[in-house]
Amino acid sequence: MIAITGATGHLGLATIQALVGKIAPAEIVAVVRDPQKAASTLPQGLTVRTGDYNEPATLLAAFQGVETVVLISTSELEYDLRMRQHQNMIDAAKQAGARHVVYTSVVNPSPDSPFGASPSHFATEEYLRASGLAYTVLRNTLYLDIVPMLVGEGTLASGKLYSSAGDGQVSYGLRAEMGEALANMLTSKGHENQVYDIAPGPAYSFQDLAATLSEVSGQPVEYVAASGEDIAASMRQHQVPEPFINLLLGMNQAMKNGEFATPSTTFEQLLGRKPTDLKTYLASVYGK
Repeated sequence: MIAITGATGHLGLATIQALVGKIAPAEIVAVVRDPQKAASTLPQGLTVRTGDYNEPATLLAAFQGVETVVLISTSELEYDLRMRQHQNMIDAAKQAGARHVVYTSVVNPSPDSPFGASPSHFATEEYLRASGLAYTVLRNTLYLDIVPMLVGEGTLASGKLYSSAGDGQVSYGLRAEMGEALANMLTSKGHENQVYDIAPGPAYSFQDLAATLSEVSGQPVEYVAASGEDIAASMRQHQVPEPFINLLLGMNQAMKNGEFATPSTTFEQLLGRKPTDLKTYLASVYGK
C-alpha cells in the first residue's frame, strides 16, 4: 500500500488522480486531516485515514500496513513547527513498519537560502537520510501555477511587471504534471535512495515572462526591476500579510541568486513526455 499525506491538497490530490488507474484504489491510503473534505474531493474507492501532522499517534495509525509513505511537505511557514511535523511523519512511518519514504523537497535546499521554505527542506532531507528508511527525494521547482500570482492583477492593465528578482531565472513546472511524474515514479522501480531535480528546462527570467505575456495576451508588458523595499511597500499598501511579504521577497532573492535555475531532464523522463512550457501555460490563462 502507498500512503499519500496531504491527500486533499493540490499536489497530493494530483498524485492520487494520476495513481488511480495504475494501481487499485484500495491500495492507495489517503491521509487527511478533514475526512469531510476528503469525501467531496477524493476519487472513490480509496482507503481514507485521518492523520494530523501534530498528533504522532494518528499518523502511526494511518501508516499501518503501508509500504511506502509519500510525505508531501506541509504548508507551514514557521521553521520549528514545519520540522516537527515532518519529523513526526518520518518517525511514524518507521514505527509503523513502512519501508520507503518519498519526500517532496525543493531544488537546491540550503540552510542559508533566503527562500523561507528551503532551510526546513534541507533539514528534513538530512533527518530522512538518518532515519535508516529507504528514501526518494523529489526536489521540486516552483510551480507554473504560481505565475499568475507573481504577475499580479494589474499587470496587463498597467503594462508593467514589477519584481525584485533581477535577472534571475526559474525552471517552472506544472503542479499536475509533478503529481503525474510522482505517480509514475511510485509505480516503477529503481528509485530508492535517489534524489531527483524536478525542474524542466528552459529556465525563464522575468524579462522572458513579460515578453511571453505580451505575446499571448496581445497587451504589451514591460519588466521593471524593483527593489525588495519597494515591492514590500506596495504590498503593505494592499494589506498583504507580513509573513507572505517575507516569503515572496525571500523567493525573489532566491530567484536572483539562481536557486531555481536548475533545468534537468529527470522531470521529462519521469513524466514520459515534454512538460508544459511557459508559453503554453500563459496562453491557457491569458490567451486572446
